[in-house]
Amino acid sequence: MESISKREIAIILDSTHDGMIAVNGSGTVTLFNRAAERITGLRAGDVLGRRALDVIPNTRLHLILQTGAAELNQKQELGGTVIITNRVPVRDDDNRIAGAVAVFRDITEILDLTVRVSDLWKMRSLLEAVIEATADAISVADEHGNTIIVNPAYTRITGLPKEAVINKPVTVDIAEGESMHMKVLQTGEPVHNVRMKVGAAKKEVIVNVAPIFMAGEVKGSVGIIQDISEIMALTGELAQARKLIRQLKARYTWDDIIGISPAVELAKEQARRAAETPATVLLRGESGTGKELFAHAIHNASPRKKGQFVRVNCAAISENLLESELFGYEEGAFTGAVKGGKKGLFEEANGGTIFLDEIGDISLSLQSKLLRVLQEKELIRVGGTKPVPADARVIAATNADLEQKIGAKTFREDLYYRLNVIPIFIPPLRSHKEDIRPLAEHIIYRLNQEFGRDVQKISDEALQDLGHYEWPGNVRELENVLGRGMITMRPQDTVMEVEHLPLMPCEKMGFTPSPSAAVLTLEKAVSEAEKTAVQRALQETKGNRTKAAALLGISMRSLFYKLEKYRLK
Repeated sequence: MESISKREIAIILDSTHDGMIAVNGSGTVTLFNRAAERITGLRAGDVLGRRALDVIPNTRLHLILQTGAAELNQKQELGGTVIITNRVPVRDDDNRIAGAVAVFRDITEILDLTVRVSDLWKMRSLLEAVIEATADAISVADEHGNTIIVNPAYTRITGLPKEAVINKPVTVDIAEGESMHMKVLQTGEPVHNVRMKVGAAKKEVIVNVAPIFMAGEVKGSVGIIQDISEIMALTGELAQARKLIRQLKARYTWDDIIGISPAVELAKEQARRAAETPATVLLRGESGTGKELFAHAIHNASPRKKGQFVRVNCAAISENLLESELFGYEEGAFTGAVKGGKKGLFEEANGGTIFLDEIGDISLSLQSKLLRVLQEKELIRVGGTKPVPADARVIAATNADLEQKIGAKTFREDLYYRLNVIPIFIPPLRSHKEDIRPLAEHIIYRLNQEFGRDVQKISDEALQDLGHYEWPGNVRELENVLGRGMITMRPQDTVMEVEHLPLMPCEKMGFTPSPSAAVLTLEKAVSEAEKTAVQRALQETKGNRTKAAALLGISMRSLFYKLEKYRLK
């Protein structure tokens, strides 16, 4: 399902009839929608970025931040306006209070309406017109406890058509709870903010009921029904909107990294040792090899596992935006900057881990600022001058040849050394095809849950077919192939066979390479030649790496990278 953009969420929040106010953990207002402006008489521009306690009369959001306790269905006077408000805390993934939100509705008109309908029978036609037009669910009962009026909003919330309730006892719509209409008719006293469930779907609502007096006697009652589920859904959307898209909890552990080959086991062992230290880690490998899984697992196995894990795809964000996202900005730093400024992702990751994916794609100017963070453990926000401490463990990843980029002057050599403290090479799938079976079994198990299927295994013939392919897209491509294969299977099929697998590019060209085939891909042929050249240079120089690098015409750092890549150490 396509995700909702921040702009669409903002339009939704500004279109709702309910007022919404949100504050962050320090009590600063971060959301003040149009309905809130209309109900309070305040302008969003005068409120956003300021402490709610200073600018919003009668606010209690600071108390919600202190206590963490929700306040539901509270009646409150706001100048000449009466509102019903719900105040709830917003918690982060670690169940810490990250802010609070208030959702409220102006009920002044509704309360006035319950007073003015005392002459119900004389003005019924006018009253019905008003009730039909209102967005609130309304039901009216006569003095005998039978429903005489309901509006379209009532049908929408309860799921009951008019013919199912008109001239029927007012208890007909109640799923859980007692009838507030009957209580008001018996006591003559209004009731407010009663929580109950109505209709066959047992929808949770808040009910307000007031008596209708004629000549001093109770001649009926009018009820206003509010759908709590809508309010809670909007609250949930608001909490989700406030999360940064790139911020997430580390989900994967060592158990999620599948492989029995020496190459994968070596990478996992290096990663385990790295997790025990605070040192910067550089994950190297082709796209689709699972570098992000390793980053998650390292964080979850580190002393910082209780801290935040923040992922940033450096290649997916423009340079100007990436700088402000990473380091934050001060108020007035640029057009559109939020009042009060904003913390960057390095600050968000304080005490935790920041994962910089595609690190090889950042600009030289941004590289110099990142170098300062790694060297000095502090940063300067965009538009600021005061250093801010940055206590985040850095894990970087790239599929680029950084040594080549250094030679081309597009990547700083000093930053390379700061990042390359603990390099870990994640091997491509074609170099450890013995892992295809356990990988395929793991992927099929996960796809069964996702697709609602019951595929028990993949046949040996299908596995052999997969083993003949070179997998330029690595594990990610294997997941794609198995996913398409499962879709082509009949619901009753339990074994994935060769005929279920989609044709790989090499098969479409009319041949199927095998491990013994004479024809190699260009990439593999170059790798084999490079590995052989390094081995011969080491043999020629009797293991002297300095002389071997000179003989090969490459730098020492390039030689070390190739030794690591081809496992020649």
